[in-house]
Amino acid sequence: MSDLALEVTETPEPGDVDVIGKALAAFNDVDVGPAARRIIAVFLRDEAGAIVAGLSGYTAWGWLYVQWLFVSEAQRGKGLAGHMLRAAEAEAKARGCHSAHIDTFNPHALGTYERAGYVVFGQLPDFPLGRTRSFLAKRL
Repeated sequence: MSDLALEVTETPEPGDVDVIGKALAAFNDVDVGPAARRIIAVFLRDEAGAIVAGLSGYTAWGWLYVQWLFVSEAQRGKGLAGHMLRAAEAEAKARGCHSAHIDTFNPHALGTYERAGYVVFGQLPDFPLGRTRSFLAKRL
């Protein structure tokens, strides 16, 4: 490693990070086949068109990954998270997906996902400190 320069930064050049993503994607394409990654987003808007709840993630390798799911405080407790999950799952199935996964460290969200049929398959205690990050999956 003497001829290599090690760099640690919190402000990487976007192009440098892109090199890593493209190289890993190329490796994975050869190793397991193309991901066919496609973004998915679900929005709930009020009468003025403002987003009051939303979900974003992607589908790849036959899986739906829900990266973010948010419901504004005024809209919580109305079943909107489950409604958005069902919409995303239906779209994922239409794309040929067989399963979905999501993670959270919020105990209320955990209950919501479990009620939607997701099952915990792994946990990281103290992520963040005092909470447990749970990883959940569901067969579609």
